[in-house]
Amino acid sequence: MDRLDDMALFARVAETRSFTVAAAKLGLSRSAASRRLTELEARLGARLLNRTTRRISLTEAGETYLVRVQQILADVDEADRSVASLQAAPRGVLKVAAPMSFGMQHLGPAIADFLSAFPDIEVEMDLNDRFVDLVDEGYDVAVRIGQLKDSSLVAKRICPARVVHAASPAYLTRRGVPRAPEDLAQHDCLIYTNIPQGAQWLFRATPLTPGAARGGNHDPDAATRLVKVNARLRANNGDVLLEAACAGVGIVALPTFICGKALAEGRVVPILQEWAVNRSAINAVFPANRHLSSKVRVFVDFLADRFGPNPYWDVGLRLG
Repeated sequence: MDRLDDMALFARVAETRSFTVAAAKLGLSRSAASRRLTELEARLGARLLNRTTRRISLTEAGETYLVRVQQILADVDEADRSVASLQAAPRGVLKVAAPMSFGMQHLGPAIADFLSAFPDIEVEMDLNDRFVDLVDEGYDVAVRIGQLKDSSLVAKRICPARVVHAASPAYLTRRGVPRAPEDLAQHDCLIYTNIPQGAQWLFRATPLTPGAARGGNHDPDAATRLVKVNARLRANNGDVLLEAACAGVGIVALPTFICGKALAEGRVVPILQEWAVNRSAINAVFPANRHLSSKVRVFVDFLADRFGPNPYWDVGLRLG
């Protein structure tokens, strides 16, 4: 018999405290089970069980070995289930959390196509800009913008998240166009409050040339700095801030998945593009300690295919 079988036998004996019961569950005779455990102890060079005519107990070595064996057997079972889930048809309830603006503008319209493609899946979607606890609150997957800070989660990149600083033409005519981040001290800014550094905007330490800025200026090694800005309006929703910017209230920093249409229509125009930092992404995240079920896998793949490296809300924008 192989080592995993011996581990399984030892674990069953340790859990039931009975060779007879453990042997019966595994389809062995009591004598065969006893002999194999003796051989296991000989191979390990340590006694795992104290045996008397009345009871079985674990030695200190047996206690230590049992903890590791139970984890190994659980991992093997999980590996088997993960492979089986790849072959199973996706089905069941998929509980999804997503930011409000992204969910309403982009995820909501995509869900209809997803449900059409996978008729055995039901989606329960929670749109909220707070960071939900996936494990405690029972979510299968969440859509999140920005870097992943929780090591207990796994992230798969769906698409880039490009941030643009913008204001209405009327505001810029009235107040002037900022040429450098320091100029923002003389301007009214619209602040998103659901991030800790909301009133501090991230910029490059030195500007790119206009030609280099075109195309997204993604530069993961660029030195950056935070610039404090003056808040005329604070809100925990990007759509509210965009409407205020379009109305000429002030300058806003928003991802293009929120402001892309307004940029394309000229209701707001980009500023400080050579100073912008664009290294963020929209990710699908899920707990690292769970195997990826088929319903989560097909949903994540669907989003990555739907949005991709050049999402539709960026197509046609002349930035930089």
